[in-house]
Amino acid sequence: MTRSSDQRTTTSQPSSEEDEAALRFTFGLNWSRFLAHLDDRRIADAEASLEAALGTGALRDKRFLDIGSGSGIFSLAARRLGAVVQSFDYDAHSVACTVELKRRYFAGDAAWTITQGSILDRTWLNTLGRFDVVYSWGVLHHTGDMQRALENTAATVKSGGVLFISIYNDQGWISRYWTAIKRCYNSAPCLRPLLIAVHVPYLVGVPYLLRKLSGRAAPARGMSRWYDLVDWLGGYPFEVAKPQTIIDLFKERSFSLETVKRVRGNRQGCNEFIFRRATPAADGPAAGC
Repeated sequence: MTRSSDQRTTTSQPSSEEDEAALRFTFGLNWSRFLAHLDDRRIADAEASLEAALGTGALRDKRFLDIGSGSGIFSLAARRLGAVVQSFDYDAHSVACTVELKRRYFAGDAAWTITQGSILDRTWLNTLGRFDVVYSWGVLHHTGDMQRALENTAATVKSGGVLFISIYNDQGWISRYWTAIKRCYNSAPCLRPLLIAVHVPYLVGVPYLLRKLSGRAAPARGMSRWYDLVDWLGGYPFEVAKPQTIIDLFKERSFSLETVKRVRGNRQGCNEFIFRRATPAADGPAAGC
C-alpha cells in the first residue's frame, strides 16, 4: 500500500502482544446482546441493504464469504437470499452469535458453514477456497494489521467475483483522537459510562433523536444505533484509510472499482467499496494456416 502525506493508513498498535490482547474490544459480547432485539424487520433491512448494493438476485446460488460475521445478521441475510454461505470471525463470541442465528433460522443447513478463524492467517484462508461474493463490512480495520487483512481478503475472491468492503475514513488528527478514546474505553472500564455520555450527542445526533421520538428512525442495515455506538467507541484495534488508498491497493491486484460510497466531507464513518476481480483474458485465436 502506497504511503504518502495524503495517501496512507493510520495504524495505532499497542506496544506489546500482551497490551494488544488486553485492549482488544470484545465485539462478540456486544453483538450477543443485540441478538435479543433481532426481529424480522431488522433481518429484512439487512437483506434489502445487500440487494441494494449488489443487485436483486445477485446472491442466488453464489458462494458467499462473510469475513468477520459479528452478530451473524448478514450471513443470515445472504443465506435467505439464496447464497451458499461461509461465515467466520476471530472473536469466539461473534462465532457463537452466528451459530445461534443459524440454529434459529437454518438449523442443520449444509449450505451455511460457520468457523472461527483469522483473516490474517493466509494458510488457513487458503483451505476455504475462493468465493463469488466476499463481504466484510467494518471489520478489516479492526484486525491490528489492515494492510495484510486487505491483501488476504483479495485472495479469497474468485476470478470475476465481487468484493464488498467498508473501511473507516481517514480524518487525520480526528482519527488520532478517536484512537485515544478507543484505547481509553478498553483500558479503563470505569470510564465507559462517561465516554458514552460525552459522545452520544455527537455520534447519535439531534436529527436521529427527533426521528426516534417520532417513531421514524429505522435501523440502518438492520443493525442497532445503540450497539453500533458501543461498537464504535470500543472498536480497537483501529485503523483508517483514504478512499484512493483502498482503490489503488485493489487495482494493483487486478480488481476494478464498480461503486464507491464515500463519507461526505471529512467525517467519521466508513467508505464502502464494491470491486470486481478481473477474469483472465481468454487465449487469443490460434495462428491460422
